[in-house]
Amino acid sequence: MTVRVLLADDQEMVREGFSVLLNAQPDIDVVGEAADGREAVDLVDSLAPDVVLMDVRMPVLDGLAATRLVADRTKVVVLTTFDLDEYVYEALRAGASGFLLKSASARALAEAVRVVAAGEALLAPSVTRRLIAEFARQGSAGRPTGRRVAQLTERETEVIVLVARGLSNTEIAAELVIAEQTVKTHVSSILTKLGLRDRTQAAVFAYENALIRPGS
Repeated sequence: MTVRVLLADDQEMVREGFSVLLNAQPDIDVVGEAADGREAVDLVDSLAPDVVLMDVRMPVLDGLAATRLVADRTKVVVLTTFDLDEYVYEALRAGASGFLLKSASARALAEAVRVVAAGEALLAPSVTRRLIAEFARQGSAGRPTGRRVAQLTERETEVIVLVARGLSNTEIAAELVIAEQTVKTHVSSILTKLGLRDRTQAAVFAYENALIRPGS
């Protein structure tokens, strides 16, 4: 299956570079390019891409606002120049499925598109640590757990904590000594019970509901 990608970045050279790199992949097709957030939203409506590579800082409508408007219809990977970009945290909360530096290699870029298109989260350990630190700074990590948490079984709670730590299904299976397919089943059940779209939302949910704490 070919993954349909929309590029949203106000720098034409960046869009052209990413387009060349991604179109060189046999399973990826760049179907459109947007120079600002408003254009990105419009193209999501007309082109229905599977994944949007969304720059954070764009004119007319920034990437954060654009992500909020399209996250229910497509998967978004936030692109930024610096891994300390202050908007990354908010973009993930806005519904982005992942985060990637513009300096990433061609291989990493293509793999990011595939991972997110397949429904996985693209959360590097450094980003996971930053999310935890940000929640700790805001005091969110100490809030009481919501009623939705009670819907999870003990095993599902263990799984969502490991998802929040940035572990893959394979790593979670090894950690809990269970089959990888069983992990996938648990993750699917977690998303359904909590009404979440993907693993990234599950990770944010875990932080917000104190299922994982700084240093854990």
